[in-house]
Amino acid sequence: MTRILIADDHAIVRDGLRRILQSAPGIEVAGEAVSGDEVMARVREGGFDLLLLDMSMPGKSGIELIKWVKATRPELALLVLSMHQEEQYAVRAIRAGASGYVTKESASALLVAAIRKVADGGLYISPGVAEQLALTLRPQSTDLPHQTLSDREFEVFGLLVKGGTVSDIAAGLHLSGKTVSTHKARILEKMGMDSVADLVRYAMAHKLIDGPNA
Repeated sequence: MTRILIADDHAIVRDGLRRILQSAPGIEVAGEAVSGDEVMARVREGGFDLLLLDMSMPGKSGIELIKWVKATRPELALLVLSMHQEEQYAVRAIRAGASGYVTKESASALLVAAIRKVADGGLYISPGVAEQLALTLRPQSTDLPHQTLSDREFEVFGLLVKGGTVSDIAAGLHLSGKTVSTHKARILEKMGMDSVADLVRYAMAHKLIDGPNA
């Protein structure tokens, strides 16, 4: 029996996931968490074998939370469930310690298959993500500008190009406005751009966010 903790801040999503998993043989929903802080508390308590983790939740979240979980319980299987379809998010999640990455648009059968594979100690990734991971191993590969960003900078970059203000991002990530402003400045410098509008155009061109007609 694989015991799963569902971590997502949306009640409708948690309810849907619980219904899917309760109907799958050999899988038991051991609990739920609605924030990064609650995930951290439940990880410390234990009592489950696999963490089904949303990338975007209140408090500590995303790559930072994945790294914390794996540092605290290295043996815990971790499957990321995200609204982001872009492969760059998946690559960063896998490199941070996740054992798999599926999108919220995935079919229920695919989700269950991913859970079973990760629970058995395997890695569940799409062919596109596998290709991106392979490219990062090339010793002389030239990184695209967004690939030079740190995990935190990439997280801030993603929020900026989706319209987040410095104050919004600071509140969501539990950082000071000064820290977010510093990240913003470093992002613009590393990517050789002058404004958030430039970042948005870049993100759309590289399919890091959906276009206006998507």
